[in-house]
Amino acid sequence: MADDTRLKSSFELAMERLRQKDAESGVTVRTLTDAEKAQIAEIRSVYEARLAEAQVMHESRIRNVADPSAREALEAELRAERERLVNERERKIEKVRAG
Repeated sequence: MADDTRLKSSFELAMERLRQKDAESGVTVRTLTDAEKAQIAEIRSVYEARLAEAQVMHESRIRNVADPSAREALEAELRAERERLVNERERKIEKVRAG
């Protein structure tokens, strides 16, 4: 069977519809260069290390805390730090993708 006459999976059909919808709304798709892919990989690597460091620091601080309210404050601090790092990472990746 030729490629254009073979049956398509539901995934392929959905992707085709999404590409068509993007084309109609003026969204363009730009492929990333190898340098941009390397930059994104480096950004992800750096932020994974920062997230791991924050987790280790959190565990060392919380180990010495017995008060439940103080523990909860430290947990909230970790959540906020993780959210900040993830948002920062995503902004940097989007900046690379935008060119």
